[in-house]
Amino acid sequence: MNGTTPENSLLTNLKHALGPKLIGKMSLIFFTCPPFTTASRTLTNSLTSFFHRNPPIRSLTYPRVSFTSSSTASDLDDEPQGEDQVFSGRRQRTNYTGVQLEERVEDAGKIRLDTWISNRISGISRARVQSSIRSRLVSVNHRVIVKASHMVRHGDKVECTISELQPLKAEGEDIALDIVYEDENVLVVNKPAHMVVHPAPGNATGTLVNGILHHCSLPTPSFQDQELLSDSDDLSDNELDEPSFNQTYSKDLGFDTNQASIRPGIVHRLDKGTSGLLVVAKDEHSHAHLSQQFKEHTIQRIYVSLTCGVPFPTSGRVDIPIGRDLTNRIRMIADTGPTRCGKSRHAASRYRVVEILAGGGCALVEWKLETGRTHQIRAHAKYLGIPLMGDEVYGGSRSMALSRLQQKNPSSIHSQLSQLVLKLNRPCLHALTLGFTHPCTGENMQFSCLPPVDFAEILTGLRNISTDKIKGS
Repeated sequence: MNGTTPENSLLTNLKHALGPKLIGKMSLIFFTCPPFTTASRTLTNSLTSFFHRNPPIRSLTYPRVSFTSSSTASDLDDEPQGEDQVFSGRRQRTNYTGVQLEERVEDAGKIRLDTWISNRISGISRARVQSSIRSRLVSVNHRVIVKASHMVRHGDKVECTISELQPLKAEGEDIALDIVYEDENVLVVNKPAHMVVHPAPGNATGTLVNGILHHCSLPTPSFQDQELLSDSDDLSDNELDEPSFNQTYSKDLGFDTNQASIRPGIVHRLDKGTSGLLVVAKDEHSHAHLSQQFKEHTIQRIYVSLTCGVPFPTSGRVDIPIGRDLTNRIRMIADTGPTRCGKSRHAASRYRVVEILAGGGCALVEWKLETGRTHQIRAHAKYLGIPLMGDEVYGGSRSMALSRLQQKNPSSIHSQLSQLVLKLNRPCLHALTLGFTHPCTGENMQFSCLPPVDFAEILTGLRNISTDKIKGS
């Protein structure tokens, strides 16, 4: 090999795909991960081929077992806000216990009781309202109603008191986890798509937390009155890569200094539909240290996505605040001025087009997060007019994806495009790279993990139609 090591040759190839600045940081992976094995060389070579045309569809070569789960819930973070400002059009709160509503219905026509109440109390989940109805805490025209599907009409008087949250217990479960790295302080996991991070009502099992509790042989923690974790089961996926600093949450999730046991500390989360890398703290010090890194935005996070259409320009920075869409509480919205948006928070994302696919009907886009707001990439992609393929909540439905593809390609392959789009069953978004400072050793840790097979199959199909790699973006 003329004195060139496999590692040096690999880095040279990766520079063409990812750029020298990123590779300079990625080179640290060779020193901070376990010894460089044949399997790890194959993994990193696969990462190189991912950014070139028509790579073979493959899963990672280190040992793994597919995760199978029927999870339907997701995670949500509502930052603490004024508790007296709770009704629609005002700021949201995080503790709804005891909130009372007494109003007459002004809507025309008929509407479900649970829907009407959840629309009137900003930020509350419909599941929480349904629980209050079942607890006989809701009446219509002075008659107690126990069916959430009860229809209310214009003029009906609704009286409601929100019930207390029931404690949740996260039981350890023997769930196959794709462990990318582990030591006594931290755990890096490659989360599969469709897996929820936290337990929630209606979804107390099959989550990442359940799997980690079993993997670490830890006792069962209780989540006491945690709106953050449990008031969310009717929501769509949540990408909150910025931690909550709610002390009760941190304690319940794992770190009570009066206990000798170690419980898993989730310091950031991914959408249910998003695949890719997360770091988990295994002790109190690591949890606090990693949380501070997220707070200071020093964690490196790189995502890849498939978008409906191609952004213009092909690289840039989106610095648009994001807030809750008051007309659709499962969705965030870019706050560009007077909108139907709740309280917005600063959000900044950098993007670049790696490849233009299928004649410009789609693009492989790389995202680097400066902040970690709920649904940040998805909301910013929609703002740019390029919703993620498969993202029904943000406009990237199958019909939208197919429309963009058909506009850019001859009718002779429209049937082929239709078959490809049918494979979409989640937003095409993957957390590709994760970098952080080890909380105990101070080493720079860097991990990268290829997208799963479902993402790779769609990408390969689009590349087979046409691909134009963007240079210098």
